[in-house]
Amino acid sequence: MRWLRRGARRSDAWQGCRTSTPSHAIVARSWSALALGVFLALLVAARSLTAAAQADLAAERARMVATIEAHAKQASIALGRDSIAPEILKVVGDVPRHEFVPDRVRGDAYADRPLPIGYGQTVSQPFIVALMTDLLRVRPGDVVLEVGTGSGYQAAVLAHLARQVYTIEIVPALADSAAARLQRLGYGNVATRSGDGYYGWEEAEPFDGIIVTAAASQIPPPLIRQLKPGGRMVIPLGAPFALQHLVLVERNADDGRVTTKQLLPVSFVPLTSGSRQR
Repeated sequence: MRWLRRGARRSDAWQGCRTSTPSHAIVARSWSALALGVFLALLVAARSLTAAAQADLAAERARMVATIEAHAKQASIALGRDSIAPEILKVVGDVPRHEFVPDRVRGDAYADRPLPIGYGQTVSQPFIVALMTDLLRVRPGDVVLEVGTGSGYQAAVLAHLARQVYTIEIVPALADSAAARLQRLGYGNVATRSGDGYYGWEEAEPFDGIIVTAAASQIPPPLIRQLKPGGRMVIPLGAPFALQHLVLVERNADDGRVTTKQLLPVSFVPLTSGSRQR
């Protein structure tokens, strides 16, 4: 209860109560202001670090693209040209490869070499990814099949160029993690599934392009049947852990005749079928 001196009006007493501020309230406000200041300072610092990290990654991607261009010149005799298409280089330079490799090798994400992703599998060398994509000649309206999803990196590159990408991975754990990763990164035009890529994806055929990211002893007949007339397939052929060659397969648009062209030596993990893992 508040004491009122004689003659004082109640309204005056309440007015005084509204204008006086207890000391503990002042302290609380001071601590709130300090906490807000610290939070804002940390937020600015975090944004600065993030911006610096993004700039570093962009620089690493630029160096990777320069290396790809240099390799293309060195392989000009085998390829019949000395460059990768500019649109392919742009896509490879934009896709965050560090998102598609395990944390333990993220520091090497933009090195031009294959990296382990678990289960005895690798994500391909960036030059090979760019080269195989270039050879496929993907157009904006194309539907493309990838055999061997791995971590999803090649599918992500293709997704920037094609209307729809279907990708199959025989290792269930890799298929699941790649599907989640591609979804998280916003690749809505990529359909993934766990299965035996030797037999392709019959429900989605025919395909304008097919890319196989594991070495087969021969071209799987189901994949040839699922290739659209006028379409292209890029596949490494050869015995496991022996001499292999990257091969371009083309299906004639008029008569459906299939031709092959051996390009350059490569090294891929083997393509397996059935219960065996790739």
